[in-house]
Amino acid sequence: MKRLVVLAAVATLVASAVHAQTRPIAPDALRSGIDFAGRDVRAMQSDDGSNPAMLWAERGKQLFEQAAENGAASCGSCHAGDTLRGIATRYPAYDAGAKRVIDLEDRINACRTRHQRMPFFARGSDDLLALTAFLANASRGMPVHVSIAGGARPAFERAARFYRARRGQMNLSCSNCHDANYDRRLLGETISQGHGTAFPAYRLEWQTLGSLQRRLRACLFGIRARVPPEGTQALTELELYLAWRADGLPIEAPGVRR
Repeated sequence: MKRLVVLAAVATLVASAVHAQTRPIAPDALRSGIDFAGRDVRAMQSDDGSNPAMLWAERGKQLFEQAAENGAASCGSCHAGDTLRGIATRYPAYDAGAKRVIDLEDRINACRTRHQRMPFFARGSDDLLALTAFLANASRGMPVHVSIAGGARPAFERAARFYRARRGQMNLSCSNCHDANYDRRLLGETISQGHGTAFPAYRLEWQTLGSLQRRLRACLFGIRARVPPEGTQALTELELYLAWRADGLPIEAPGVRR
């Protein structure tokens, strides 16, 4: 009897792992969020001179190149030229030192505290968003490809369950909208496939630049679910799952969204 219980538990774990790795949208059907946006938003994102998010990217370039307030070397003194190209395509990623999955914002703060001996930037702060926008923009046009192997695997499995779980007063999951009902209309907007390839992005609703985690929190608020603080590990792991879903789509950050 005990052996049967163990075998059943193993079978459940295997089935869960297989389900988590089954891509909900076929690779040849993947579409960027900008494809679901209106003509005005598409035009704004496609023109750097009209894209308000580029103001943050330019600010990020300045921060990257200037010495820290305490006189420590600039980010650019270590990371120059083409070394930035492709960085954003690999995040979130498992960090062996931190023993957890981190996103690009975490990596920026880790470098700032470890190498520049400066306090970390607060989540959602303009300086952190600006640096993230600058680094993401350096990978613009390159395909997303994150690793879910090794230490990232448990985080990926947790995030897959989070994505599929119904929650909130509206009893909805991420999958209900972005896998089962994309391309349909909801309150005057077209539901997208829910990819984060444009973030950080300028949202017209916010009238400012915001992170992917801010967008995830807004979704949770919209279905009347518990909204964790930005920087919470569950949200970072969800970023990893979303990046895996978007595998092969190009980075378009900093983007524009309605």
